[in-house]
Amino acid sequence: MYKDLLEYIAKNLVQNPDQISIEETENESKKILKLKVAKEDMGRIIGKDGRIIRAIREIILSYGMKEKIRVSVEVEEQK
Repeated sequence: MYKDLLEYIAKNLVQNPDQISIEETENESKKILKLKVAKEDMGRIIGKDGRIIRAIREIILSYGMKEKIRVSVEVEEQK
């Protein structure tokens, strides 16, 4: 559910949507979504001064609050 939403948002922002992968892990207190994108798409995901990634995190966090679940998003470069 959270993974699908993050994937939808990310694929519409990047130039290489086929290189996106999302890994979901669960901690005792929250879910962690690790978004991996191509090196050339890092700027598109992070945005100027981190505005885009902050907006993405806010959307995912708000969506999780509906079900009282904390969700965080981490961004990594595809290797």
